[in-house]
Amino acid sequence: MPKVKITDTTLRDAHQSLIATRLGTEDMLEIVGEMDKVGFHSFEMWGGATFDSAIRYLNEDPWERITKLKEEAPKTPFQMLLRGQNLVGYKHYPDDIVHKFVEASFTRGIDIFRIFDALNDIRNMEVPIEAIKKVGGHAQGALSYTISPVHTIEYYIKVAEEMVGLEIDSICIKDMAGLINPMDAYNLVKSLKENFDLPVCLHSHCTSGMAPTSYFKAIEAGVDIIDTAIGPFSFGTSQPGVETMYAMLENTEHKSDLDIERIYKIANYLKKLRDKHKGLLSEASLTVNTQILHFQIPGGMMSNLVSQLKEQNAENRLDEILLEVPKVRAELGYPPLVTPLSQIVGAQATLNVLSGQRYKLIPNEVKNYVKGLYGKPAAPINKDIQKIIIGDEKVSYEKSPELKKPSYQKFKDEVKDKIEKEEDVISYALFPEIVLNFFETRKNKVPTPKVEHKEVEKAAPKEVTKQQTSQQPHTNGGVALRAPLPGAVLKIIGEIGKPVKKDSVLFIISAMKMENEIVSPASGVLQKVYVKEGDVVKTGDVLATIA
Repeated sequence: MPKVKITDTTLRDAHQSLIATRLGTEDMLEIVGEMDKVGFHSFEMWGGATFDSAIRYLNEDPWERITKLKEEAPKTPFQMLLRGQNLVGYKHYPDDIVHKFVEASFTRGIDIFRIFDALNDIRNMEVPIEAIKKVGGHAQGALSYTISPVHTIEYYIKVAEEMVGLEIDSICIKDMAGLINPMDAYNLVKSLKENFDLPVCLHSHCTSGMAPTSYFKAIEAGVDIIDTAIGPFSFGTSQPGVETMYAMLENTEHKSDLDIERIYKIANYLKKLRDKHKGLLSEASLTVNTQILHFQIPGGMMSNLVSQLKEQNAENRLDEILLEVPKVRAELGYPPLVTPLSQIVGAQATLNVLSGQRYKLIPNEVKNYVKGLYGKPAAPINKDIQKIIIGDEKVSYEKSPELKKPSYQKFKDEVKDKIEKEEDVISYALFPEIVLNFFETRKNKVPTPKVEHKEVEKAAPKEVTKQQTSQQPHTNGGVALRAPLPGAVLKIIGEIGKPVKKDSVLFIISAMKMENEIVSPASGVLQKVYVKEGDVVKTGDVLATIA
């Protein structure tokens, strides 16, 4: 019987799950050469939140990471996580941007593309798979695994059948929250192997404590590949430790031939690296939590949620938010909690708790999801909640014709004076606001920020608006519009001296990577605006006054 292959996630999902994706390229360069000699099937080292975090928090070019690591580790195939038509972002991008992104990633050194759609809507995977096949990459189709009344083995086999129809090269069971139990892992792998003549990979997290045993049962059922992380970056909300799986397979026919002694030496270096970032570690990310089987939050989302709550001085509200998440998920049609749906559901649950009123604040991404812009959920959305979120607006699950329109040249024209290479255009198309800030710091050669043990999420690298939130500014009889949540001011829509209507949108604030519309508390005239676009505000800061 062929030995199970092992993919290492230390350089991507492991640190995304434990320390909010804060490992920098320089951290990785010191050890990746040694990792290249271990004998891993592949390194999952890019994609997911690494792209966003590199630009937003580390002042790094994510494209350069692939090139630099490939020079040090030429032997082991490089693997990335691709969010279907969302690529590495939080919305659907035009088809030509998808093709340009895949081509650039492959050229830089990505060999295996793990593609998933958060709703298992295969239509959102068609263009990325087509692009991967065109450049000659390996297309691994991923099933976004979750538990609900509608997510059965028969359901997953049907989704896999649709992916196989797109000529994928392998299948991955992507269990992003650590929900799959040992027998379900055995039965699902067995069914996939019986129905399809393709390699099958199992990816899970240790949040519930079941993952190592589920891996073992999956191996008994014939799984071809498992995902693990090395020592200090394993377990908790991350993947099972490779050392543990090596020991579990020791006296079986599946005994691994990885260089375990080298792994132990690598682990010693990684321990120092984890200690360097210990301020980002939390108890929630390090311990087994069987409640995950109820609220289903994936590892990367948990570490970021805790980090964002610290920023808002609301870490004590975590338990309330975790209880709110499954309620919101059920109301929104049981979407699998994987990016971007994990952020969408998590942000809405957080706002429901922190605002004190359910669905009082609704991010634009939640509205777009309910309208059908992300695809079709496996179960219907609660009609009453749909009414609250989008009113009588039309719902359509058809792919937007706008995505077919060429857009690359338009983006290139917008930043032609700021770019240094073609990949800059793609970066701008994905994350325009934060990339413009990055271009500016790159131009001015601003050094990469040093890691502080007390580091928390920052909404944007611009000057913070300083206000005394406890004091009401002089308003000349006007009504103060205060920020209902902390974040960065993306857009100011109102114009001073012009009439405004109650509940009309005056500001858009980016918070928890979601866009939130802030509306006028009264009808009248916009008297004064206290912030500018790019400012970072705290809850309670005065944004404007209405006369």
